[in-house]
Amino acid sequence: MNTPASRKSRLPLPDEPSVLDDRSRRARTERMSVLALGEGLYEVGSESDHTYLVDLEAGRCTCPDHVFRDARCKHVRRVAIEITAGRTPPPGKRAVPCGDCDEPVFVPEDAPEPVYCEEHTLAPGDTVRDRETGDRLTVVGASDLRADSVEIPEAGSTVAEYGTNAGYEPDVPVVGAVYPHARIARNGPVPRELRVYTFPRTRLQKADVGEEATGEAQPA
Repeated sequence: MNTPASRKSRLPLPDEPSVLDDRSRRARTERMSVLALGEGLYEVGSESDHTYLVDLEAGRCTCPDHVFRDARCKHVRRVAIEITAGRTPPPGKRAVPCGDCDEPVFVPEDAPEPVYCEEHTLAPGDTVRDRETGDRLTVVGASDLRADSVEIPEAGSTVAEYGTNAGYEPDVPVVGAVYPHARIARNGPVPRELRVYTFPRTRLQKADVGEEATGEAQPA
């Protein structure tokens, strides 16, 4: 599966450029774009507007420098530089935009979507905001189960089919959360106030620290 290509760009030289051989220097300074194709293959667009295919794990490239001189060419080196810098996914991974902020996330090539960056990954204890109501909730569990496969018994529908979830993708994972306004009795929280509500993952957004709660509790 194709992933976003880096723009053709030059890279800054290290503090002591004299330590670099000519191919390494050109790998850093020439304008090139790198596109991960999957299975360890990369398409490299050179400064001269030629395009070459790099098999990074095998250390091969279709450029004349490698084909005729068997050299570790500037294109192979540039792919390695882009991976080390975190701009291009390494072999076995692909770049996918985060479901919340669109920042690229490197995931295994067979990973299902949507995916989330570290900042927007939800875990038990995280505070989130319901995009529909503005309410704040606390996550109690995140599942790999799809919203169209999880039933809401009292509603007689799946999470995906529930009325206020109609605008969200049916194949996204389900997240369980509770509202943070449970009533406390003398012997502890009132059990019915601790009901776990289930939401499509894309309906919940990680809340900023200190963000105020708004709205009333809504079932989902």
